[in-house]
Amino acid sequence: MDKAMLIRTVKKTWSVSMTASFVPLLISLLISHMLRDHIPGIHKGRFYYYRSSLASISYFAVVVDATSGGEQLEGSTVKSQLSRHTVRQMSLATDSPVNSSSSDDLAAFLDAELDSNSLGSSPEKEAEDKDEDEESIDEEAENEEARDDKDLERIKRRKTQIVETIQERPGPTSLGNLEEKTEVSLGMDNCPHPGSLGGMCYRCGKRLEEESGVTFSYICKGLRLGNDEIDRLRNTDMKHLLRHRKLYLILDLDHTLLNSTLLLHLTPEEDYLKSQADSLQDVSKGSLFMLAFMNMMTKLRPFVHTFLKEASEMFEMYIYTMGDRPYALEMAKLLDPSREYFNARVISRDDGTQRHQKGLDVVLGQESAVLILDDTENAWTKHRDNLILMERYHFFASSCRQFGYHCQSLSQLRSDESELEGALASVLKVLKRIHNIFFDELANDLAGRDVRQVLKMVRGEVLKGCKLVFSHVFPTKFPADTHYLWKMAEQLGATCSIELDPSVTHVVSTDARTEKSRWAAKEAKFLVDPRWIETANFLWQRQPEENFPVQQTKPEENFHAK
Repeated sequence: MDKAMLIRTVKKTWSVSMTASFVPLLISLLISHMLRDHIPGIHKGRFYYYRSSLASISYFAVVVDATSGGEQLEGSTVKSQLSRHTVRQMSLATDSPVNSSSSDDLAAFLDAELDSNSLGSSPEKEAEDKDEDEESIDEEAENEEARDDKDLERIKRRKTQIVETIQERPGPTSLGNLEEKTEVSLGMDNCPHPGSLGGMCYRCGKRLEEESGVTFSYICKGLRLGNDEIDRLRNTDMKHLLRHRKLYLILDLDHTLLNSTLLLHLTPEEDYLKSQADSLQDVSKGSLFMLAFMNMMTKLRPFVHTFLKEASEMFEMYIYTMGDRPYALEMAKLLDPSREYFNARVISRDDGTQRHQKGLDVVLGQESAVLILDDTENAWTKHRDNLILMERYHFFASSCRQFGYHCQSLSQLRSDESELEGALASVLKVLKRIHNIFFDELANDLAGRDVRQVLKMVRGEVLKGCKLVFSHVFPTKFPADTHYLWKMAEQLGATCSIELDPSVTHVVSTDARTEKSRWAAKEAKFLVDPRWIETANFLWQRQPEENFPVQQTKPEENFHAK
């Protein structure tokens, strides 16, 4: 049952009978359902809807709520009669619903959620959902009943003890008594308010005047989780991922997985692309798409489909982009039309907690298990140790202009990156190596391991054994050890020096006529352009020195020319 179907089911049941006491329960169910898209380790909190043959009765069956810990949700009164993982069945008479501010808030929220959900769907999909709504609910109910026995067996295998459903007593149910028991069971007086939805605690239903924690609007609009709840969810998911030998992978969109441009920015040399665009009906087989409704054209990076497929076997993947949400969702449809890689884990610039920055505070994953692929290092100032810097993918001419490159783009050259030797193919090899080292069979205490240390070790092997001296690369009085190339070379495992000696293996220069460059030629040392370091950094392997020759140029003032 998808999010929209769940909301419609709740609304349908709401019309039968509802009191304010059930508002937190339904909100918890809704949150549990949404969080399962982001935390696969959560298998509790499943929502079963049964349509009774009796028109006067609806049933709810609830396995302990996944977002509030379980014990507190059961409450002191019910908890004394049922075990921690009881499946509860409640029958509701068809009396008129009792109005309350909480129930009104939830009703309004459900309407808003249906509206927001439709924004991420195509018009055709919305019409189809509307036409088949009733049939789908019934079919879902039948399927859930048919799978009930299997579900119970699976839960037992996970060592979750299920107690038999409370049998309905004959005669009408006292709504007042049920409400009283539910209020006690929800533990409203002692609720720690683990999170809120639209300003209302999703566990006890109380309207919160002050909210703390982090907003997770990409999971559900208006959802805010407290720090303790975030830690609990992260720990839960971490255990699940480690059991399945998986880590987290955060993927940037633009210039990392794809390149987009507005149609009006296409040059005359790029007009041919309009006739070569692939069909949007089967995006899994294409790479160039014209999104006329967005006045945009998008080119997927070569090897991206294979990359996502193989990476998904090792990582729980997120999209994290500085683009707005509508753009992010459209790109996700191109990359993952079947929603098997990202599901709802799509984070846009509006979801971040700091302007113009990306952060892992909105990712429900432990930082020690997260790797990031992005072309912009400055976007991750707090998480550089998690970052694998990607070479920018400039397919369109507008992309080159944006970054000040005065050269022809790949589209203008009617060329593209290598499918098997390009950036994504290279970084996939790195990810596999990091994953293998992290989950080494000889390693113990996986929970105490840190993927950032593994990343640092693998990166430090690229130029290990190389000793570099720079010439005509930075100004004379510039502190050499603060230059980005110096620091990059050291991260790759090289040793850097300002003095020449027999142990030097490479002279990195922009001019073959400097004194140090001539020394390299005389002593049969490698003389390479600075791009040799940058390329090794992007491709994660030492490059053939002969592919990066140094040209003769006129020395400029204030630069090394020795």
